[in-house]
Amino acid sequence: MSHEKQEEVTTTEKPQSWIERTFESVLWQTRFFVLFAVIFSMLGGIALFAVASFDIWDVVVMVFNTYAQHLHPEHLHEEIVSGLIGAVDLYLMAIVMFIFGFGLYELFISEIDVARGGASRILEIHSLDQLKDKLAKVIVMVLVVSFFKRVLHTPYEGALEMLYFAGSILALSIGLYFLHKGGDH
Repeated sequence: MSHEKQEEVTTTEKPQSWIERTFESVLWQTRFFVLFAVIFSMLGGIALFAVASFDIWDVVVMVFNTYAQHLHPEHLHEEIVSGLIGAVDLYLMAIVMFIFGFGLYELFISEIDVARGGASRILEIHSLDQLKDKLAKVIVMVLVVSFFKRVLHTPYEGALEMLYFAGSILALSIGLYFLHKGGDH
């Protein structure tokens, strides 16, 4: 574009009135309400990390006490695995909260400058679609972990139920394969 045409484009723009400038300024400043979601997402994530850590601590204490007393309850392994899977589930939900909070902050407020020097780009969010994709992947993992936690406590009384169980694991595996295949890895 020549210099004359460029001047022509900039001179034909209508100047804003003070009302329009004020309204747009106020409208733009309302983006800071997103900070409520950011702060409470972080607090929720921290709370989930704490609860999951206490759950793991309870499992460790239970295992230590059980073996220290030379006891071998019938369902000890199920309780241990169930407690640990439940904690992993909570950790994954905490990660969802953190990704959501970081993503909202970067989309609406500002880039997180201290994160730019790090090696990990997992929390960098540049668009709403990118935020949704990252959240969806972690949420699917939460659902998979929750599924396996529930499966541990499900009684199987026949071959057909075991076949359904095998089919559901196959369906989850295929879904995870396509989820992984479609992502940026």
